[in-house]
Amino acid sequence: MSHKRIPKRKAAIAVGGVVALGAAAILLPSANASQDGAPDDVAAAPRTLKAGDASDLATRLAGTLGDAYAGAWYDGEEKRLVVNVVRGEGDMALKVRSAGAEVREVDNSMAELEAGAGTLKSEATIPGTSWAVDPRTNKILVTADSTVTGDKWDQLESTVESLGSGMATLKKSEGTFRTFVSGGDAIFAGGARCSLGFNVTAGDGSPAFLTAGHCAAAGDAWSDQQGGEPIATVDQALFPGDGDFALVRYDDPATEAPSEVNVGGQTVPIVQAAEATVGQQVFRMGSTTGLADGQVLGLDATVNYPEGTVTGLIQTNVCAEPGDSGGSLFTQDGLAIGLTSGGSGDCTVGGETFFQPVTTALEAVGATLGDGGEAAGDGGAGAGDEAGAEEQGAGQEAGAGAGDQADGQDAGAEQDGAGGHQGVQEQSDMGSDRHSGLTRTH
Repeated sequence: MSHKRIPKRKAAIAVGGVVALGAAAILLPSANASQDGAPDDVAAAPRTLKAGDASDLATRLAGTLGDAYAGAWYDGEEKRLVVNVVRGEGDMALKVRSAGAEVREVDNSMAELEAGAGTLKSEATIPGTSWAVDPRTNKILVTADSTVTGDKWDQLESTVESLGSGMATLKKSEGTFRTFVSGGDAIFAGGARCSLGFNVTAGDGSPAFLTAGHCAAAGDAWSDQQGGEPIATVDQALFPGDGDFALVRYDDPATEAPSEVNVGGQTVPIVQAAEATVGQQVFRMGSTTGLADGQVLGLDATVNYPEGTVTGLIQTNVCAEPGDSGGSLFTQDGLAIGLTSGGSGDCTVGGETFFQPVTTALEAVGATLGDGGEAAGDGGAGAGDEAGAEEQGAGQEAGAGAGDQADGQDAGAEQDGAGGHQGVQEQSDMGSDRHSGLTRTH
């Protein structure tokens, strides 16, 4: 990894296959696309916004609209923010239009949707299920994996029906919800493999990185080579519960931990963390499958894994596979969005994947990323302003290092060309020694 003790070495993440190269082609050319804003004097016309600016605007409007706010989503094709306003709130709708967003009147308020999610939590917390508010449909999206059958399916279905017509949709996933442990860059502990998420600076100024909390169950000491000497030690971890994240400190305080994601010979600078927006295009880097892209489908998602329930996640249609756990989710403009948690399916048939928001992980562990700020709400950018929120990249070497290292090659070795996927075969289960809360291990 580039975070090894050789100061001028740069890591190259192994990017696997044609899909990864295709995603890179999408990712890099438009990384600095400019915003095409509407004139200030056309208050009623929705403005053209970057996704990061749209996230900022949605956050501000949520505070302004109060109970009339019913969620928002980003229309990537039109590059507009669509804000849901409870039907009959004409004055609030005018405020949305004046701010440069598109208004859509809906029937379900956020309070009603959140109450529905509460009912699901109390009546249908069944392993293999998940739910999140989908602002595009103004409903709760409830998903059940292939293990939810018989009485469990009947219980879930009846709970959804009890919420009332127009409150929720129920769909079946062909896969099984699981954490993607097996594997940015590969990291290893106790026979398990995960992916490094983002390099960060711990509260005391020492170099560290974020990864998935469930990865910490494999062991406290992590290496950048399978069977290699440890280079980092788990400091804090949370899983299951109110998140899935871990802070891992590099053992050598002189470790260089660059803030960038290498997508196969080219790097995306990551300078800041940002909140996700429904509809936003995002990219995931992982040590098993390399680079993949998709869209954000829901926020504040609840996932009932076999190991326990995790709340506050981001739901996407980005694929992932075992070994990608902990890997980085980011935008084409370099914003750090999430850490791979788990989901169903694979990168052949697709599926749902859930991510731990980077912003909440940073706040919980007391670390900073990039320039130390967060994109959402930063700088007081006005509605439709080119606040540059997406130029705030968050990050780091989304996989600072190892590439795929099953054959024991040096993780930090310069990988010529596009970084061929070398493939680690060991994709072990994390075992049952799970952290049940924020813990300090040394």
